Amino acid sequence: MLEEKKSRKRHIAKTITWRVIASVTTFTFVYVVFGDVKAAGGIMVVESILKMVLYYFHERAWFRYGNIGRTAVSKEQSNEQ
Repeated sequence: MLEEKKSRKRHIAKTITWRVIASVTTFTFVYVVFGDVKAAGGIMVVESILKMVLYYFHERAWFRYGNIGRTAVSKEQSNEQ
């Protein structure tokens, strides 16, 4: 259970740090293309919120289902020895 809590905190921390990097990239790209700070800021905010939520659930799915297929291979390899 403790490992589960650590994992959740780690996923949240990774989500936030990645979003900072991605948001700065989005803002810069939109500003360079359109030359509008308001548009760049607005798009960055919407994109950040949406993608942060999607990334968190993506990480949780990988944590929950990431071992599918691995256990069968591991058992087969240990039986061969």
